[in-house]
Amino acid sequence: MKVLVVGSGGREHALAWKISHSPLCDEVLCAPGNPGTAEVARNVPVAATDLPALVQLAKSEEVDLVVVGPEDPLCDGLADQLREAGILVFGPGTRGANLERSKIEAKDLLERYRIPTAGAKRFDHSGRAKGYLESLTEWPMVVKADGLAAGKGVYVCDTLEEARTAVDAIMEERRHGAAGERILIEEFLKGEEASSFAITDGETLLILETVQDHKQVEEGDRGPNTGGMGVYSPVSSVSNRLHRQIEQRVLVPTVHALSREEIKYRGVLFVGLMLTDAGPRVVEYNVRFGDPECQALVRRMKSDLLPILLATAKGTLDKIEPPEWDPRFVVGVVAAAAGYPGSYAKDAPISGLQEAAALEGVEIFQAGTRLEGSEIVTNGGRVLCVTAMGDDLEQARERAYAAYDLIAWEGKFCRRDIGVRHQGKSGEEYALDEDPDEVQSETHRKAQESNVWPRT
Repeated sequence: MKVLVVGSGGREHALAWKISHSPLCDEVLCAPGNPGTAEVARNVPVAATDLPALVQLAKSEEVDLVVVGPEDPLCDGLADQLREAGILVFGPGTRGANLERSKIEAKDLLERYRIPTAGAKRFDHSGRAKGYLESLTEWPMVVKADGLAAGKGVYVCDTLEEARTAVDAIMEERRHGAAGERILIEEFLKGEEASSFAITDGETLLILETVQDHKQVEEGDRGPNTGGMGVYSPVSSVSNRLHRQIEQRVLVPTVHALSREEIKYRGVLFVGLMLTDAGPRVVEYNVRFGDPECQALVRRMKSDLLPILLATAKGTLDKIEPPEWDPRFVVGVVAAAAGYPGSYAKDAPISGLQEAAALEGVEIFQAGTRLEGSEIVTNGGRVLCVTAMGDDLEQARERAYAAYDLIAWEGKFCRRDIGVRHQGKSGEEYALDEDPDEVQSETHRKAQESNVWPRT
């Protein structure tokens, strides 16, 4: 098979790396790719946002499957155009991608189908939003830009003044462009964050292992949100009991809701959750593999990923057995450029990559890099994701940071506390008292009747 991976980040490097190991795969193409993907794939200089050129590339290269990495081309309709051209594609169409493109549309769906989430108000005028904020007596609150903002459009505000500043930044200063034309103001959920990933062809769910991202730029979860500063897996706070409740209260109802809305969804369903004392609640939806979560998932997945992607694109996921997972821990540390998530310098030469990659259990995925002659230089805010496997979490952490410390460029920084959240509550403390096998909400019954089968 010939597979085209669309994108140029660490997620796409991880996907190309994993797919290239499949015995079914003859060649991987990556458009446009980066120096890391060039080691496992043939890079093609076509931008991930150039939809007509990507469709033409898939036709001319006679690819058997297209795997779309980033959210932007999905939201712009790349999967729809490929399917119209008769090309198999892993990724939802435009209507499915609206789950990520619009936080307001996602919230509407959550409320319409009674999927647990934070209470929220919607605003398209900054004055009305600030008027509502002034009526509140409980803090903190969360202010969110409605559209795509590269993970940076969410503001946790401890005071009225912080919230007013956030509204102005989003709606008046247009810090996130058109993404800030509308906003959500949500209640602040207390608990622990977790990410739940499932692959679905619209009828069958194949639920993946749990991972946990670290969004804020500074240690101790302080500072502005980023696209992700690190990740670890598995997550102790998601026990088998809690995992089952997430499946029955969130994942199955979501696929059922998409079916009821006549949305044929074929791709990844990535749900950001808050584990609260009242059970798991949805914070956001994403319609693609997370970055850096994808890097952790491919490291721990022992099974071949390509048959799963292909079956999803064909709508035959019910024929696929769940993948086998490595029981060891993985930690991924993002090496970032000074100034990120604000303005940052580029073109700094990177050294030590080969020495770091030679350490036991280590695999390095490139994101914000490019070639300058024969030298790899920085070309983004999040430059690398240094991943390491270990028999326990501490060994994985030690290996990841040892590898990180061998890599050098001017201005490099990271968070030194990736995986420390593992010390938090147990999964049983977050799980509700009821037996998850006995949870039979109306939505879940309808999902079963609609031939939606959870596969764990």
